[in-house]
Amino acid sequence: MKLTVDLKENSYDIIIEKGLISRIGKEVKKVFSGNKIFILTDKNVDKFYGENLETNLIKEGFKVKKLILNPGEETKSFNTLPFIYNELLDFKITRSDLIITLGGGVIGDLGGFVASTFLRGIDFIQFPTSLLAQVDSSVGGKVGVDLEKGKNLVGSFYHPKAVFIDPNVLNTLSDRFFNDGMAEVIKYGLIKDKKLFYKLKSYENKEEVINNIEKIIHNCCTIKKIVVEKDEKDKGERMLLNFGHTIGHAIEQYFNYKKYTHGEGVAIGMFEITKISEELKLTNKGTSEEIKDLLIKYNLPYKMDIDISEILSTIALDKKNLDNNLNVILLKEIGESYIYKTNVEFFRQ
Repeated sequence: MKLTVDLKENSYDIIIEKGLISRIGKEVKKVFSGNKIFILTDKNVDKFYGENLETNLIKEGFKVKKLILNPGEETKSFNTLPFIYNELLDFKITRSDLIITLGGGVIGDLGGFVASTFLRGIDFIQFPTSLLAQVDSSVGGKVGVDLEKGKNLVGSFYHPKAVFIDPNVLNTLSDRFFNDGMAEVIKYGLIKDKKLFYKLKSYENKEEVINNIEKIIHNCCTIKKIVVEKDEKDKGERMLLNFGHTIGHAIEQYFNYKKYTHGEGVAIGMFEITKISEELKLTNKGTSEEIKDLLIKYNLPYKMDIDISEILSTIALDKKNLDNNLNVILLKEIGESYIYKTNVEFFRQ
């Protein structure tokens, strides 16, 4: 399956295919004619796929260096950058070379930001290995790092040369991290695709989800591609993709990224914000219950275990806070979302 994100000179293809990693060298050759490739990955991913990717690229005649980082959100920090830049300098990377990010959202965001800033920009390819990265963070060109005060507060819009998605690599994901990605899949159903939402409801078990995973990934990437083509720089409709994220990011940060994964934070955020908007009669009654049922089905949390007042200062720093207006994403009903201008007081309901 192939999708093209049409952004004029920044256009690129998303290839979704089982077993893609075993011929990655040939695919890279189609979009990159240089010599050196720098692979950025983490310890968890490297033990399963690092050697496979490296060998495949060397076989095609590329000169390869691999940097293996610690897994986890803590790595996506501003402080990690000098270390990576120095490794790139040691490998004598130039503007005609390439970075490949092999990993989940942390590696993709971090590697993409490195690519966008090193030598004022070199090419990179996303090879996402988590479901969350495959359906969401690898597409759309948002790259960045975290500051102590919040997630993704330093970043840029910088698109990859290609996104290569091999659903087979999901087989080595733990159930928790598979479900983590399902939170973003559920999000797509909620904001834009009622049919997808009820399809997810109808699956009997994880096996059935896995059997349909290519279709699910294709569905989510199609929605994201259309939204990004309309609003590349996140000034309007693209904000809809952040449904559940305002509360989700704040919860993740409150617990120092230790208690909840990104998807778990988003799951709680989607339920909690819908509960508030239902009370304010901004969302059809019963929507939050339907969300809750599906989150339970996919073993995702939905209830916040802290008082909302604890995270209001973090919410105030949200990037959707423009001109003292906080743009929150709400649902009219399942499959239909909209931007609602308010302020932090909205969360004190």
